[in-house]
Amino acid sequence: MIRRTSDRVACNTSKKINEQIARKTESNIARFAHARPYEIDQRLSELEQEWDVERCLETMAPSISLMGLGLGLTVNRKWLLLPVFVQAFFLLHALQGWCPPLPLLRQLGVRTKEEIDQEKYALKALPGDFLHVAEDLNDLNRRSAAIAAVGLERRIHDGKHRSN
Repeated sequence: MIRRTSDRVACNTSKKINEQIARKTESNIARFAHARPYEIDQRLSELEQEWDVERCLETMAPSISLMGLGLGLTVNRKWLLLPVFVQAFFLLHALQGWCPPLPLLRQLGVRTKEEIDQEKYALKALPGDFLHVAEDLNDLNRRSAAIAAVGLERRIHDGKHRSN
């Protein structure tokens, strides 16, 4: 079955790891709930530089494939099997959202683009960039409103993802 692009990685990640990543994102947002605008801007810049799961895999697959090709041409032809397997797994990831390095990357906290974007949008909501979310909020519930704005709270408690 071919999964939707937006949730294929999360569906192939254990519920526990998805919850850990969601809680870390919530913690990041909470840390900036009372931050100055320039501090939020710095964090937003950091988020723009953060590598998502796709970028990591898109870098790993050709790197390992090129290494296998080089070794296959210079050391032993059996090394030519390495790029075949890597590309087969990369295709599997493109279609299903799973490949062998995915569980390790997720356990290391590598997030999807959507997960990174959730933090970005919540941080933008804190100072009122999304006025309909932040208007008439006191300091106590600004963090909760920002988290609710991006649906992070729902993701933490959502049982839709596969449990491993």
